Amino acid sequence: MQLVFDGHNDVLLRLWTHEREGGDPIAEFANGTDTGHIDAPRARAGGLAGGLCAIYIPSGDLVFADPDKDGHYITPLAAPLDPLPSLRIANEMAAIALRLDRAGAWRLCHTVKDIRQSIADGVFAAVMHMEGCEAIGSDLAALEVFYAAGLRSLGPVWSRHNIFGHGVPFAFPMSPDTGLGLTDAGFELVRECNRLGIMIDLAHITEKGFWDVAETTDQPLVASHSNVHALTPVARNLTDRQLDAIKESRGLVGLNYATAMLRDDARSDGDTPLSDMVRHIDYLVERIGIDCVALGSDFDGATIPDEIADAAGNQKLIDALQRAGYGGEDLKKMASENWLRILSSAWGEEAA
Repeated sequence: MQLVFDGHNDVLLRLWTHEREGGDPIAEFANGTDTGHIDAPRARAGGLAGGLCAIYIPSGDLVFADPDKDGHYITPLAAPLDPLPSLRIANEMAAIALRLDRAGAWRLCHTVKDIRQSIADGVFAAVMHMEGCEAIGSDLAALEVFYAAGLRSLGPVWSRHNIFGHGVPFAFPMSPDTGLGLTDAGFELVRECNRLGIMIDLAHITEKGFWDVAETTDQPLVASHSNVHALTPVARNLTDRQLDAIKESRGLVGLNYATAMLRDDARSDGDTPLSDMVRHIDYLVERIGIDCVALGSDFDGATIPDEIADAAGNQKLIDALQRAGYGGEDLKKMASENWLRILSSAWGEEAA
């Protein structure tokens, strides 16, 4: 079995939601459930050894637009969020991550050495990520606190605007060049992440914001769960010019399993063949090289192909990649090693 370290999931959102409904997030993750995509038993069954686990504040007003007769759609951006409720929710999700760690249900990792040891011990290696920084104020005091709690990766924006920058909408067909980029506070956030050693994720930011980060950061450029705009022209996917910049920085793109970002028609339809995933991988490998391609499933955050279904089915993608000719060290790089290289670089560690 080829073990996978994955660049993005929303399991904390699912556990937080179920806890508000009276559930036990520790038991749900440790013992397994029949809802969502990830828990410890299904991760073990599918060789999902760990990943970046997002603190994401939901947008209650967001309603995804239906496609028109040509299959085109534009979902208006979600409204900006209030900071205090966002901070409360982020604290609650971080608390779940810490409780899972204390219970031994997963291991919250701060270094690549931690990740490797957790994988060797057979414990899910979780890295705390923040998807959209509504919980952080412009003084960045909360960033210090979340870093102390284990935060090691963040995306300045989700697909909505905040005090740090501007996000892209869910739209097809549309360029990611949809508006403004980083604010003054956003530039300061990038510089502070560089100082602390927090990886910066470009998955939901406008193209202008992408270039603003590229001109400011001292880290490789990373889009944790994005695909190829030339194949599926949704605003969330990456243009060839963006891909070239990621290659030049020795950065990384994590393949998003979301069917709306894989299909020619950009529909959220589970009846999507694994060949659509492979063609995006093929394009990425051809354009930016095997060292810059990885996986970023978006488990618990998107409609994924029915053939995979959940974390237990993750090896079906690995099998499809093997049939397409990927194997040996190349497959290991895509499955885990490229992520560990990027995290070592962003966190200021020696390659481990």
